[in-house]
Amino acid sequence: MTLRRVGAVLIALCLGACSVATKEPAPEASMKPRDKQLLANAPYKKVLPPDMYQRSIVDYTGSQKPGTIVVDTDKKWLYYVEDGGKAIRYGVTVGEEGLAFKGEAKVGRKTEWPTWTPTPEIKQRLTGIPNFVGPGPHNPMGARALYLYQGNKDTLFRIHGTNQPEYIGQAISSGCIRMLNEDVIDLYNRVPQGTEVVVL
Repeated sequence: MTLRRVGAVLIALCLGACSVATKEPAPEASMKPRDKQLLANAPYKKVLPPDMYQRSIVDYTGSQKPGTIVVDTDKKWLYYVEDGGKAIRYGVTVGEEGLAFKGEAKVGRKTEWPTWTPTPEIKQRLTGIPNFVGPGPHNPMGARALYLYQGNKDTLFRIHGTNQPEYIGQAISSGCIRMLNEDVIDLYNRVPQGTEVVVL
């Protein structure tokens, strides 16, 4: 077993030790007037994910330093590590088997209300996909996007919002990590460019 694999197993075990979840909705104070306006008229049904995927403050015993994003793709949780042995845990949608990103990266770019240009691979997999979608709550990228880079190279994987909140807690995306729009706005405001991201 490689040292990297051992590290990944240890991280997974530590994440499994996280306990004592206190549900806490994303604060509305993190939203700008434009966010509130666009989300008030979102063209999708607003649904809350199951309790275990709602934003919570949890005990955290992993080795990552505060300010790190850790994504547990098996459990469909994203952790933002904080001081004092705590983390904010968000429910996420992850990539289908064989499509998900795994490894370490950094937030190389951040965008509010991003546009979406599907890759040729996505267009080949899914029929009826447009060539371009402008910003707004109808956009599959949602309210915010964090672009994952390795060195200076864009991995083409993102942590972003969604216009399909009913799928939080499932593995159905084309590889990216989707969050509730309210949650991704909250995370976006916490992380600077250069933030370390570990995806298990």
